[in-house]
Amino acid sequence: MKNIAMLIAGGSGNRMRQDIPKQFLTVNDRPVIVYTLEAFERHPEIDAIAVVCIEGWEQVLWAYAKQFKITKLQFVVSGGKNGQDSIRNGVMELEKHFEPDDLVLIHDAIRPMVSAEIISDNIRVAREYGNATAAIPCAEAMLQTENGVVSAGLYPRDRLKRTQTPQAFRIGDICNLHRRALEAGITNSVASCTLKIEMGEQVYFSSGSEKNIKLTTVEDIDIFKALLAAKRSDWLKD
Repeated sequence: MKNIAMLIAGGSGNRMRQDIPKQFLTVNDRPVIVYTLEAFERHPEIDAIAVVCIEGWEQVLWAYAKQFKITKLQFVVSGGKNGQDSIRNGVMELEKHFEPDDLVLIHDAIRPMVSAEIISDNIRVAREYGNATAAIPCAEAMLQTENGVVSAGLYPRDRLKRTQTPQAFRIGDICNLHRRALEAGITNSVASCTLKIEMGEQVYFSSGSEKNIKLTTVEDIDIFKALLAAKRSDWLKD
């Protein structure tokens, strides 16, 4: 059985307020998406890479893959009008080339710090249970609010998980999920894991990391640069 990484790079990055899509911004002489591609390129369990790409940037992506020796990149698919659309475009293309039981690891192109350990555990859990969503505990106090200004209620944080990517599924299962979601009128679910829950199915967790950040704002770029430069002190225990 094969494992295919599918990077979602279909967004324009409006919250970053830059002139080019955030997945193509350069950090330390490397585009953000190249860091993400390299993480899956290096992983021994990943057989192929697909990218769902924002329109007009496909040739730039192929050029970067050649420049940075991303040999596993096999498919570049056009993005859709929202995230659910883009993911559906990608998995439907993969369905043409792979077996229903092959795994697709759906990953945000703007999560460049994904580690080999996160990828391995995502594959392990998905092989065992049929799907896997990288997640981390919720460490903060969680307050409920109706208007974003005031709160008089709380939610127990031990009952919450903060989801990340990758999110892995059998290709046949995720394609069928998207077909059924369209029939049910669900067209703008925020993630693959939320779509699965909205369709009445269970999601299993694999290990994420606080370092597996999503680059959404300019401040996130600052954090990413700091993580790239950081080296853990020898005296710290794992």
